[in-house]
Amino acid sequence: MSLFRSTLLISACAIVAAACTPEQETTTVTASDPPPQEAVDTTDPLIWMEEVEGEDALAWVREQNDRSLESLTANPLFAELESAAKDIVNSKERIPYGSIRDGEVYNFWQDETNVRGLWRKTSLESYALQEPDWETILDFDALSAAEDKNWVFKGSSCYSAKDSERWACLVSLSDGGKDAAIRREFDLASKSFVDGGYELPEAKAGTEWIDYDTLLVATDWGADGSELTESGYPFVVKSWTRGTPLDAAVELYRGDKTDVGVWPFSIELEDGSRLPGVVESDTFFTSQYFVFPDGEALKLPIPPKASPIGVKFGKMFFTLEQDWDALGESYKSGSLLAMPFEAFLESKELTALELVFEPTDRQAIEGVSITKSQLLISLSDNVTGKILAVTPSEESWNMETLALPENGSTRVTFADKDEETVFINYEGYLTPDSLMTYSTESGDISTLKSLPAKFDTSDLEVHQYEATSTDGTKIPYFIVHKQGIELDGSTPTLLYGYGGFQISLTPGYSGLNGKLWMERGGAYVIANIRGGGEFGPNWHQAGLKTKRQIIYDDFIAVGEDLIAKGVTKPEHLGIMGGSNGGLLMGVMLTQRPDLWNAVVVQVPLLDMLRYHLMLAGASWVDEYGSPEVPEEREWLEKMSPYHNFDGETDYPEPLFVTSTKDDRVHPAHARKMAKLFEESGKPFLYYENIDGGHSAAANLQETAKRKALEFTYLTEKLFPTEE
Repeated sequence: MSLFRSTLLISACAIVAAACTPEQETTTVTASDPPPQEAVDTTDPLIWMEEVEGEDALAWVREQNDRSLESLTANPLFAELESAAKDIVNSKERIPYGSIRDGEVYNFWQDETNVRGLWRKTSLESYALQEPDWETILDFDALSAAEDKNWVFKGSSCYSAKDSERWACLVSLSDGGKDAAIRREFDLASKSFVDGGYELPEAKAGTEWIDYDTLLVATDWGADGSELTESGYPFVVKSWTRGTPLDAAVELYRGDKTDVGVWPFSIELEDGSRLPGVVESDTFFTSQYFVFPDGEALKLPIPPKASPIGVKFGKMFFTLEQDWDALGESYKSGSLLAMPFEAFLESKELTALELVFEPTDRQAIEGVSITKSQLLISLSDNVTGKILAVTPSEESWNMETLALPENGSTRVTFADKDEETVFINYEGYLTPDSLMTYSTESGDISTLKSLPAKFDTSDLEVHQYEATSTDGTKIPYFIVHKQGIELDGSTPTLLYGYGGFQISLTPGYSGLNGKLWMERGGAYVIANIRGGGEFGPNWHQAGLKTKRQIIYDDFIAVGEDLIAKGVTKPEHLGIMGGSNGGLLMGVMLTQRPDLWNAVVVQVPLLDMLRYHLMLAGASWVDEYGSPEVPEEREWLEKMSPYHNFDGETDYPEPLFVTSTKDDRVHPAHARKMAKLFEESGKPFLYYENIDGGHSAAANLQETAKRKALEFTYLTEKLFPTEE
């Protein structure tokens, strides 16, 4: 993934709950007001539920919470599962992932004592020890108590000039876990907020350091939504000089209200200086990148569906998300390319291109990292991970596959253009995480830290199979289950899917899923359906807009294949998905209610005729289609779970899970769909966390509770009952 793409909503952490570590800088955004009255479909009798904290809406939420919690927590299994979940989330036997700055490792840590968390650091030498000597930088529980706020740490963005010991950091703080956050300048040396330093009010903002005294800012400059896009994101970037008020910032670039958003970025040059930049996202998947070498905007000569990585070896690297013809050559979607950067800045034209790496049809570039002496390509190869080390040669590029464990997921958790040390994580469905160090200078790889097992895997096994979708395409899926299961359809099985935004579901270790489900005899299945990025951009684009039914056909095909193999039967088959995966769950409810007996619908989109009017919804029309376009609206009407609910249909009893503080996917989606079940007299369960943001959990204790509720429900529905 592009280094710049972390400034966009289209980063993974802005789509999938808890997909980013808190040390990463994430774009934060303010909650939108309810849509203007002229845009409201007044024929919807449940429109009142879109008032996020409306009195009537919250009264209904609390009533449903009480009813559902009473039902699920009455089962003695809930207390058992919650206790096991708390042991896992509060365990100090977790890898303290971090980033390196000047020989020190910085980490964000939460446990049962530090519920909101600690931002802390230790030396690189101490970090290698089993018990590092941590120094607390900022205690968020203490800060919350002192300021009487429910602060959730949303990341930090720091700057230091080359060979300087002075670090300037912006700390992002969210009230309750929503995307909207304030930003305050923090001094690492004194471990305190800077009096009179940079400070931004709560907003869906983007910031980028250019130097110690210059900050690029994209925010709601009007403070009333007037300078936000229809998606609720900023479209004006300004340059803010230290010591001046925010309203004195000088405009650098102005996009359009119809853009998804406009954000700042920078390109760090070989001498350590930063070249200001702006990315204008015209749609969710198409962008224009501009740099300002002499104060004037200069557009990068790359196609709309491309992601810049950064500058190294005098070249700018970028990946393609579309086929591209340039300078008389054709380049395949998914490839990594390089262009001479200094020559471009001088001539303002594209003068040469190099193909660095082209994946096969069963491969995908998951990310590219720049180190002090190499590029590292994180590669998905038939949905398992590899990392390629790339160095320039006289004729082309030298590529070496790092000697890492196979048949799992590998990812670079830290790399920096000024550091030789790289942190790499490996994990598999039955293999706990290991954090390894790789030296780009010596080539040495060693295991720094490994997690102990969180559940018993001695009698579990993993298989990868393929199901055949309606168009004949082979859809891979993984299944984890007990050894020697009888293929008589009796195995309680949970099928998980996402299928959107080019997000890949690769093998991962989950202590919670293992302990609360697999260890107890449940099979766990992960479907690598289209819409994801497992096989590159084309795998994703096969299901965009009106072509989206194929994604749902893929998921159904996996469910049917599990039944055909004798693993399970509909009465023992449950499904789960969140966010875009929550939409998948809603579609599965309405299209194939006969195929499942349990459906966990997490922080979902469900009203697909109004989704573009709620919170960040307008930014997703490039994925789903627009209700304002007749052809696309016709498809959305056929697909929208909220509009295809039928009071006469026999649905499995679903569990809806959402969050009041989610300012990305509106909680009204889950509220309104659940209300249809209530009005039709159909059974359903509903839990809305009053805090928590898009992950539906503001802290680890709430995570444990939510997981225990979900697996209690799944057990009640899917495990065989004694006659």
